[in-house]
Amino acid sequence: MSSITSVELNYLVFRYLQESGFTHAAFALGYEAGINKSPIDGNMVPPGALITFVQKGLQYLELEANLNSGDTDVDDDFAFVQPLDLITKDVYELQRMIKEKKENLQKEREKEKEKEKEKEKEKDKESNRERERERERERGREREKDRQEKERELERDRERIEKEKVREKAKDKEKQHEEPVERDPIKDREEKSNVKHDDNEACGGPEPMDVCTSLSCEISSTDVTILEGHASEVFACAWSPTGSLLASGSGDSTARIWTIADGPCTSSMQNGPSNVLVLKHFKGRTNEKSKDVTTLDWNGEGTLLATGSYDGQARIWGRDGELRSTLNKHKGPVFSLKWNKKGDYLLSGSVDKTAIVWDVKTGEWKQQYDFHTAPTLDVDWRNNNSFATCSTDTMIYVCKIGESHPVKAFAGHQA
Repeated sequence: MSSITSVELNYLVFRYLQESGFTHAAFALGYEAGINKSPIDGNMVPPGALITFVQKGLQYLELEANLNSGDTDVDDDFAFVQPLDLITKDVYELQRMIKEKKENLQKEREKEKEKEKEKEKEKDKESNRERERERERERGREREKDRQEKERELERDRERIEKEKVREKAKDKEKQHEEPVERDPIKDREEKSNVKHDDNEACGGPEPMDVCTSLSCEISSTDVTILEGHASEVFACAWSPTGSLLASGSGDSTARIWTIADGPCTSSMQNGPSNVLVLKHFKGRTNEKSKDVTTLDWNGEGTLLATGSYDGQARIWGRDGELRSTLNKHKGPVFSLKWNKKGDYLLSGSVDKTAIVWDVKTGEWKQQYDFHTAPTLDVDWRNNNSFATCSTDTMIYVCKIGESHPVKAFAGHQA
């Protein structure tokens, strides 16, 4: 490779000074260097020649600093160097500086890649979360749809039951409005007495007693105790096995425990006993109509009272009126409740077409039976572990605790 001479370099500097406007400096250099005696033809030297050569030299130094013995291609990781560094530092210093610069750049790139990966992971997580939220919303819509369908079904069952009640009331009214055949009550009693007398004679039985027709059959008001307190119709009542307590359930969302003293009715008892426990089935301002007490039953010892209401819940009370537990599993009104003889299980039947056996000790449901296709209206125990259920679907099922299918099914009723 040829080298530039001092004459050529002086001329390039001279031209640079002239082109840059340094007239006096150019004159002094030209005089001292003898530029006018130079064999170089100035017309052949392009403008800015010195700048071009210096720039190319810097580029060479920059390329040299970026190369090392292991490099085959520097396009991917070429590092630019400031011109002052290229002028003031040797090639080894430049290579060390560029190596550090490349290492820092590589670290920055790795950090950027990590950030990009984190962003992608976060996007994937957010996408998964959004899909999960959408699935949860879809499940919520399905649950809401099922709930609304069950509510509509229960409403249809309620309407049908109400219609049946209306028809029954209409039939009762028709019977009440039928004109009875006028008969002589004394003559009727004599005829019945004669019939019984003939039957006894034919069978060789004992002599019949004479019928007293002179005494009035009316019950004295002093022998009647009126229990007043409910604000709506009374749906059910049941005596405690002890005989001194009477429980009643009403449409006013309450059940009451009346203490009835033994012995004849006194004047102070005719208007009802003074000791009455009110078992409220609602708290605060709620829809009291949905909590009508539809059924109740005492356990065998008379220590616990179970009540069922229109809100689908069964409740267990102490004889002192304290609520012991609330049994919540049914999706419709509870129409029947029965304790088994042992008193450890309570059986409930509901409009939701199911019957449930409850563990009284824990307050949890033990088993639910969903064999019926219509509301379950009544239930009764056979023994401590088996029972029967009946429904408006005209079927009777005998079930057993622990069995997933009915032990026996009875069909025959038409309505």
